[in-house]
Amino acid sequence: MTGYAVASRESGHGTLTIELKSVNSRFLDLQFRINDDLRAFEPALREAIIQRVARGKVECRVSFGRKAAGSSQALNAELLATLMQMQGEIRKAFPDAATLSVAELLRWPGVVEEAQASQDSLQAELNAVLADAMRGFVDSRQREGAALQAMLLSRVDEMEKIVARITPLMPQAIAQFQQKAVERMQEALSASTQGSLRDEAMERVRQEVTLYAVRMDVAEELTRLAAHLAETRAILAKGGQTGKRLDFMMQELNREANTLGSKAALKDLSDAAMALKLLIEQMREQVQNLE
Repeated sequence: MTGYAVASRESGHGTLTIELKSVNSRFLDLQFRINDDLRAFEPALREAIIQRVARGKVECRVSFGRKAAGSSQALNAELLATLMQMQGEIRKAFPDAATLSVAELLRWPGVVEEAQASQDSLQAELNAVLADAMRGFVDSRQREGAALQAMLLSRVDEMEKIVARITPLMPQAIAQFQQKAVERMQEALSASTQGSLRDEAMERVRQEVTLYAVRMDVAEELTRLAAHLAETRAILAKGGQTGKRLDFMMQELNREANTLGSKAALKDLSDAAMALKLLIEQMREQVQNLE
C-alpha cells in the first residue's frame, strides 16, 4: 500500500528529520537515504520498520541538519599544533615563504570543528523521531487499506449475487438439456431404425446424455465458489496482515471460475463465468497492494 509520513525533532546539536514513503509491491523492499554520519544506525532503523511493515517498496530518508556556528564550535588544537610544526619546517627550508594568516588557518579544513553529539544521544533522538514517523506512516496505510477493503467487499457482494442467481438454474437447465437431446436423437433414430434395434439405441443414447449431463453439472463449483467468497469476506473482516491469504483465495476463486466456464453449456452460465473472472481480476490487482 502507499503511505507517507514525516517527523522532525530539534536537539542541542541540530534538527533530525525522518521521512517515510511507500508504493505498492508484492514484497517488502526497503531503501535508505541517510547522512553518512548516521549510517551506523541503518540496521536499527531497518529492524524497526520490518516489525511494522510487511509489504511495499518503502523509502526511508534520514537527515541531520547541524546547528550553525555558535557555542558548539571549537578549535582543533591538535591540528593547529601540527600546522605550526609543519610551517616551521617549511620556513627553515624556505625562509622567504609567507606565514599562514589567522583567516587562512580558520578556513583550513578541520581547524574549526563541530562538537559531536554522542552516539547514545543520537540513538535516543532517532528512536523518538522514528516512532512519530511510523505512527503517521501506519495510519496513512491503514486509511488506504480501509478504502481497499470496501472495494473488495463490494466485488464479493457482486460475485455472491451472480452465484445466487445461477445456482437455481442448473437443475432445470440439465433437465431441459436431457429432454431435448433425447427427443432429437429419438427423431433421428425413428427415421432410420426399427424395432428392438431402435429401443437398444435409445437406451444407449439416454446413458450418454446422462453422462454428459453429469459432466456439465457445476453444482460443486458453485458450492466451492460460495465457500471461497465467504472465507474472503471473513479474512477482510478479521483484518491484520491479509495480503498473502487473499492472494491464495484469488487463486482458488479463479480456478473455480475457469472450471465453471469450461463446463458452460448455457449462455447464462458462460456469461456468469466471464463476469466472475473479470471481478476476480479486479480483486487480484488490488489484493497485491494489501499488506
